[in-house]
Amino acid sequence: MPSTLAVLMDPIDAIRVKKDSTFAMLLEAQRRGWALLYMTQGDLALRAGVPYARLAPLVVQDDPDDWFRLGDREWRDLRTVDLVLARKDPPVDEQFVYDTMVLELAQRGGARVVNDPRGLRDANEKLFALEFPQCIAPTLVARDAGELKRFVAEHGQVVLKPLDGMGGRGIFRSHHGDPNLNVMLETLTGNGRQLAIAQKFIPQIDAGDKRILLIDGEPVSYALARIPQGDEFRGNLAAGGKGVGVALSERDRWIAAQVAPELRRRGLVFVGLDVIGDYLTEINITSPTCIRELDAQYGINIAGQLFDRLEATWP
Repeated sequence: MPSTLAVLMDPIDAIRVKKDSTFAMLLEAQRRGWALLYMTQGDLALRAGVPYARLAPLVVQDDPDDWFRLGDREWRDLRTVDLVLARKDPPVDEQFVYDTMVLELAQRGGARVVNDPRGLRDANEKLFALEFPQCIAPTLVARDAGELKRFVAEHGQVVLKPLDGMGGRGIFRSHHGDPNLNVMLETLTGNGRQLAIAQKFIPQIDAGDKRILLIDGEPVSYALARIPQGDEFRGNLAAGGKGVGVALSERDRWIAAQVAPELRRRGLVFVGLDVIGDYLTEINITSPTCIRELDAQYGINIAGQLFDRLEATWP
């Protein structure tokens, strides 16, 4: 079996161990005997077209006060690593895109990269859902404030988002006649210079924004419903939402089945679908979360399911 796993992630010293899905993956890989190597965005490089990374040996333990040890960093040809977990959080900016190009060269040279770097580059988490119109609520993507205001007037209550955010940042709820709508649109579109997304407001958000995790297109049996608290309309855990586990509904499974073939085609092995009520709202591919919350509530091992699948389908 393969033996070396390199993880590209945000700084490990700043993670929240009890909630970090990347950490759950690292614990599982180490338990299976994989040698862990750690890197952040600044550790990637190209030398004459060869993908290199400054990698540090990593040991992890499930202790919120002392969860990792790093060895000395050394530059290494990334093509010699068996598996790369690409788990850098958004924003998906120019630097993120450049990273996927380095990772793609590693992939061509023999390393397996999860998720596929081309998929990471091409499948914007907000826009990708629009490829499945049968699953989504009315949605508009535009730069033009007049077009966005027309959409708001048509649908009454809407949610407005940037295309590169995460954790609920930069999301607004608005309505027709809202005196703040103009400034919201100016902020989101940069006065017409960048695209923003408008979705019809889905009142079932009161029951939670469900995160459904898929492993190679197959949904985990439970989702985490992230329920808004107090006067907050966002269910994101980072925005104070409460995470409550729920069994998948028939509609949830139908949505997953609609999306799965395209995920497999793009090499997107570990994916999080966001579903409110009956509607798919986002497809999270960069660093989907909620493993640890679901594991704790149901006594399951989602990272174990992921590595079972990776090892069963090893080239």
